[in-house]
Amino acid sequence: MAYAPRALRAQQAPTLPIHQVPASKDGGVVVMLCDGKTSMEVKGLKSGEAMSHAQAVEVTRQLMAKWQADHPDQKWQMAQGDQSAAPMSYAAGAAAKAPSKGTQQGDTYASFTDRDYKVWKNETDNFVAEGKRIFHSDKELGGTIGVSCDMCHPDASNTHPETYPKYQVQLQKVALLRDMIDWCIENPVKGKALDPNDPKLRALEAYILAQRKGIPLDYGKH
Repeated sequence: MAYAPRALRAQQAPTLPIHQVPASKDGGVVVMLCDGKTSMEVKGLKSGEAMSHAQAVEVTRQLMAKWQADHPDQKWQMAQGDQSAAPMSYAAGAAAKAPSKGTQQGDTYASFTDRDYKVWKNETDNFVAEGKRIFHSDKELGGTIGVSCDMCHPDASNTHPETYPKYQVQLQKVALLRDMIDWCIENPVKGKALDPNDPKLRALEAYILAQRKGIPLDYGKH
Protein backbone atom coordinates (compact mmCIF):
# COMPACT_ATOMS: atom_id res chain seq x y z
CA MET A 1 0.00 0.00 0.00
CA ALA A 2 1.50 3.33 -1.07
CA TYR A 3 1.88 5.95 1.62
CA ALA A 4 1.97 9.65 0.76
CA PRO A 5 4.22 11.90 2.88
CA ARG A 6 2.37 14.19 5.29
CA ALA A 7 3.32 17.32 3.33
CA LEU A 8 1.90 15.82 0.13
CA ARG A 9 -1.30 14.63 1.83
CA ALA A 10 -1.85 18.12 3.22
CA GLN A 11 -1.85 19.56 -0.31
CA GLN A 12 -4.42 17.12 -1.68
CA ALA A 13 -7.92 18.55 -2.21
CA PRO A 14 -10.41 17.43 0.46
CA THR A 15 -13.52 15.50 -0.49
CA LEU A 16 -16.50 17.86 -0.40
CA PRO A 17 -20.15 16.92 0.15
CA ILE A 18 -22.11 16.48 -3.09
CA HIS A 19 -25.56 17.85 -3.88
CA GLN A 20 -28.44 15.51 -3.14
CA VAL A 21 -30.12 16.43 -6.42
CA PRO A 22 -33.79 15.43 -6.84
CA ALA A 23 -34.43 12.58 -9.22
CA SER A 24 -35.30 13.46 -12.81
CA LYS A 25 -39.01 13.04 -13.63
CA ASP A 26 -38.84 13.42 -17.41
CA GLY A 27 -35.36 12.14 -18.24
CA GLY A 28 -33.68 15.56 -18.22
CA VAL A 29 -30.80 16.92 -16.14
CA VAL A 30 -31.64 18.48 -12.76
CA VAL A 31 -29.77 21.74 -12.11
CA MET A 32 -29.49 23.11 -8.58
CA LEU A 33 -28.36 26.44 -7.12
CA CYS A 34 -25.51 26.70 -4.65
CA ASP A 35 -28.02 26.86 -1.76
CA GLY A 36 -28.34 23.10 -2.16
CA LYS A 37 -32.15 23.34 -2.32
CA THR A 38 -33.48 25.32 -5.29
CA SER A 39 -33.58 23.14 -8.40
CA MET A 40 -35.30 22.56 -11.71
CA GLU A 41 -35.18 19.93 -14.41
CA VAL A 42 -33.98 20.91 -17.88
CA LYS A 43 -36.18 18.80 -20.12
CA GLY A 44 -34.48 17.37 -23.16
CA LEU A 45 -30.98 17.81 -21.71
CA LYS A 46 -29.32 14.43 -21.40
CA SER A 47 -26.58 13.49 -18.97
CA GLY A 48 -23.20 14.49 -20.41
CA GLU A 49 -24.69 17.20 -22.62
CA ALA A 50 -24.11 20.94 -22.12
CA MET A 51 -26.66 23.69 -22.61
CA SER A 52 -26.05 26.54 -25.01
CA HIS A 53 -25.01 29.81 -23.36
CA ALA A 54 -28.45 31.31 -23.97
CA GLN A 55 -30.18 28.26 -22.54
CA ALA A 56 -27.94 28.21 -19.45
CA VAL A 57 -28.65 31.91 -18.83
CA GLU A 58 -32.40 31.30 -19.07
CA VAL A 59 -32.25 28.28 -16.74
CA THR A 60 -30.29 30.19 -14.10
CA ARG A 61 -32.68 33.15 -14.48
CA GLN A 62 -35.62 30.86 -13.73
CA LEU A 63 -33.78 29.31 -10.78
CA MET A 64 -32.98 32.73 -9.33
CA ALA A 65 -36.61 33.84 -9.79
CA LYS A 66 -37.70 30.70 -7.94
CA TRP A 67 -35.23 31.38 -5.12
CA GLN A 68 -36.41 34.97 -4.75
CA ALA A 69 -40.06 33.88 -4.73
CA ASP A 70 -39.27 31.43 -1.93
CA HIS A 71 -37.34 34.08 0.02
CA PRO A 72 -39.35 37.32 -0.31
CA ASP A 73 -37.82 38.69 2.89
CA GLN A 74 -34.24 38.29 1.70
CA LYS A 75 -32.51 40.77 -0.58
CA TRP A 76 -29.99 39.49 -3.08
CA GLN A 77 -27.08 41.79 -2.40
CA MET A 78 -25.39 42.78 -5.61
CA ALA A 79 -21.72 43.58 -6.00
CA GLN A 80 -20.57 47.16 -5.70
CA GLY A 81 -19.90 47.13 -9.41
CA ASP A 82 -17.16 45.55 -11.40
CA GLN A 83 -14.10 46.78 -9.54
CA SER A 84 -11.68 44.28 -11.00
CA ALA A 85 -9.04 45.74 -13.23
CA ALA A 86 -8.64 44.83 -16.87
CA PRO A 87 -5.31 43.35 -17.94
CA MET A 88 -2.75 46.08 -18.32
CA SER A 89 0.81 46.44 -19.48
CA TYR A 90 3.64 47.92 -17.47
CA ALA A 91 3.53 51.01 -19.66
CA ALA A 92 -0.22 51.42 -19.10
CA GLY A 93 0.34 51.38 -15.34
CA ALA A 94 3.00 54.04 -15.43
CA ALA A 95 0.53 56.74 -14.42
CA ALA A 96 -0.52 54.90 -11.26
CA LYS A 97 0.36 56.82 -8.13
CA ALA A 98 2.78 54.89 -5.97
CA PRO A 99 3.02 55.36 -2.22
CA SER A 100 5.98 57.30 -0.90
CA LYS A 101 9.17 55.30 -0.86
CA GLY A 102 10.67 54.31 2.44
CA THR A 103 7.41 54.47 4.42
CA GLN A 104 6.99 50.71 4.95
CA GLN A 105 8.60 48.78 7.77
CA GLY A 106 10.58 45.59 7.36
CA ASP A 107 13.34 44.56 4.98
CA THR A 108 11.14 43.44 2.04
CA TYR A 109 9.24 46.69 1.59
CA ALA A 110 11.55 49.10 3.40
CA SER A 111 12.83 50.68 0.22
CA PHE A 112 11.03 50.21 -3.08
CA THR A 113 11.01 52.21 -6.29
CA ASP A 114 8.13 53.55 -8.35
CA ARG A 115 8.92 50.81 -10.85
CA ASP A 116 8.57 48.15 -8.13
CA TYR A 117 5.14 49.46 -7.21
CA LYS A 118 3.96 49.51 -10.83
CA VAL A 119 5.19 45.96 -11.43
CA TRP A 120 3.45 44.66 -8.30
CA LYS A 121 0.20 46.43 -9.19
CA ASN A 122 0.35 45.18 -12.77
CA GLU A 123 0.86 41.57 -11.66
CA THR A 124 -1.99 41.79 -9.13
CA ASP A 125 -4.41 43.41 -11.59
CA ASN A 126 -3.65 40.79 -14.23
CA PHE A 127 -4.19 37.99 -11.71
CA VAL A 128 -7.60 39.41 -10.73
CA ALA A 129 -8.50 39.85 -14.41
CA GLU A 130 -7.67 36.18 -15.02
CA GLY A 131 -10.02 35.23 -12.19
CA LYS A 132 -12.74 37.35 -13.78
CA ARG A 133 -12.25 35.56 -17.11
CA ILE A 134 -12.55 32.13 -15.49
CA PHE A 135 -15.56 33.22 -13.40
CA HIS A 136 -17.43 34.05 -16.62
CA SER A 137 -16.51 30.88 -18.55
CA ASP A 138 -18.17 27.51 -18.05
CA LYS A 139 -15.37 25.86 -20.05
CA GLU A 140 -12.58 27.39 -17.94
CA LEU A 141 -14.44 26.28 -14.80
CA GLY A 142 -14.56 22.75 -16.17
CA GLY A 143 -18.36 22.74 -16.19
CA THR A 144 -20.29 20.11 -18.11
CA ILE A 145 -23.74 21.73 -18.50
CA GLY A 146 -22.89 25.22 -19.77
CA VAL A 147 -23.33 27.06 -16.45
CA SER A 148 -20.76 29.61 -15.26
CA CYS A 149 -20.49 31.41 -11.90
CA ASP A 150 -21.63 34.81 -13.22
CA MET A 151 -25.03 33.48 -14.28
CA CYS A 152 -26.17 33.41 -10.65
CA HIS A 153 -23.57 35.81 -9.25
CA PRO A 154 -23.11 38.68 -11.76
CA ASP A 155 -19.97 40.64 -10.87
CA ALA A 156 -19.48 38.12 -8.02
CA SER A 157 -22.60 39.44 -6.28
CA ASN A 158 -23.75 37.90 -3.00
CA THR A 159 -20.56 35.90 -2.52
CA HIS A 160 -19.49 37.89 0.60
CA PRO A 161 -15.84 36.81 0.71
CA GLU A 162 -15.34 39.09 3.74
CA THR A 163 -17.44 36.69 5.87
CA TYR A 164 -15.10 33.68 5.48
CA PRO A 165 -14.11 31.53 7.27
CA LYS A 166 -17.61 30.56 8.37
CA TYR A 167 -19.78 27.51 8.87
CA GLN A 168 -21.37 26.46 5.57
CA VAL A 169 -24.44 24.23 5.81
CA GLN A 170 -23.78 22.80 2.34
CA LEU A 171 -20.33 21.61 3.40
CA GLN A 172 -21.29 20.76 6.99
CA LYS A 173 -18.11 22.39 8.30
CA VAL A 174 -16.29 25.69 8.72
CA ALA A 175 -15.16 26.61 5.23
CA LEU A 176 -12.71 28.96 3.56
CA LEU A 177 -13.79 30.90 0.48
CA ARG A 178 -11.87 28.50 -1.78
CA ASP A 179 -13.76 25.55 -0.25
CA MET A 180 -17.06 27.11 -1.28
CA ILE A 181 -15.75 27.91 -4.75
CA ASP A 182 -14.76 24.27 -5.21
CA TRP A 183 -18.12 23.07 -3.89
CA CYS A 184 -19.94 25.27 -6.40
CA ILE A 185 -17.76 24.02 -9.25
CA GLU A 186 -18.58 20.43 -8.32
CA ASN A 187 -22.31 20.95 -7.82
CA PRO A 188 -24.15 23.79 -9.66
CA VAL A 189 -21.49 23.89 -12.40
CA LYS A 190 -21.14 20.07 -12.42
CA GLY A 191 -17.39 20.08 -12.87
CA LYS A 192 -14.44 18.75 -10.88
CA ALA A 193 -13.09 20.43 -7.75
CA LEU A 194 -9.77 22.21 -8.23
CA ASP A 195 -6.62 21.50 -6.24
CA PRO A 196 -6.03 24.14 -3.50
CA ASN A 197 -2.87 25.25 -5.33
CA ASP A 198 -4.44 25.34 -8.79
CA PRO A 199 -3.81 28.80 -10.35
CA LYS A 200 -7.45 28.87 -11.52
CA LEU A 201 -8.79 28.48 -7.98
CA ARG A 202 -6.40 31.12 -6.66
CA ALA A 203 -7.37 33.54 -9.45
CA LEU A 204 -11.09 32.99 -8.81
CA GLU A 205 -10.57 33.72 -5.12
CA ALA A 206 -8.60 36.88 -5.99
CA TYR A 207 -11.35 38.16 -8.32
CA ILE A 208 -14.14 37.58 -5.78
CA LEU A 209 -12.13 39.32 -3.05
CA ALA A 210 -11.34 42.23 -5.37
CA GLN A 211 -15.05 42.76 -5.97
CA ARG A 212 -15.54 43.53 -2.26
CA LYS A 213 -12.61 45.89 -1.88
CA GLY A 214 -13.18 48.31 1.01
CA ILE A 215 -15.73 46.14 2.83
CA PRO A 216 -14.68 45.43 6.45
CA LEU A 217 -13.78 41.86 7.35
CA ASP A 218 -16.56 40.15 9.29
CA TYR A 219 -15.63 36.46 9.48
CA GLY A 220 -18.30 34.03 10.60
CA LYS A 221 -21.21 36.24 9.52
CA HIS A 222 -24.18 34.58 7.78
